[in-house]
Amino acid sequence: MVVPGGTGSKDDPWQLTTPPGSSAYTMYRDDAADPPALVCQVGSTQLRYHLSAIDDLHAMLKAHGDWIPLGGADEQKEAPEGTVEAWGRASDNPVGGWYGLKKGLRGRFGVYLPPLLEALGLAELTHEKRNNKMRAL
Repeated sequence: MVVPGGTGSKDDPWQLTTPPGSSAYTMYRDDAADPPALVCQVGSTQLRYHLSAIDDLHAMLKAHGDWIPLGGADEQKEAPEGTVEAWGRASDNPVGGWYGLKKGLRGRFGVYLPPLLEALGLAELTHEKRNNKMRAL
């Protein structure tokens, strides 16, 4: 299991890198937010996702049972069908749509959530320059 560095609190966030290892970012839990959130800090940009995304994504991966492409995309771009990114926006996922909470910054679910699941020992990722995928552990 990869240890994510940090406890996941605002004062001690998880230290993560994108699947290719090309960009570092931090994430932490904000249980007091409404709804509870995962806060992702990428440089000066802050993205927020439903905190339930950790358990929901893990459950989806277990049900899927095999590798699934990440398909990370900005909110304004179409998510490739059959990817983690598309599931993170789908009307039939557990939150009924976007896991991203900040309009205009709701995308990139397939970029920033998978490394956290890997670091928490819930999933395995490939770490290629492009076209990465993940599966549940």
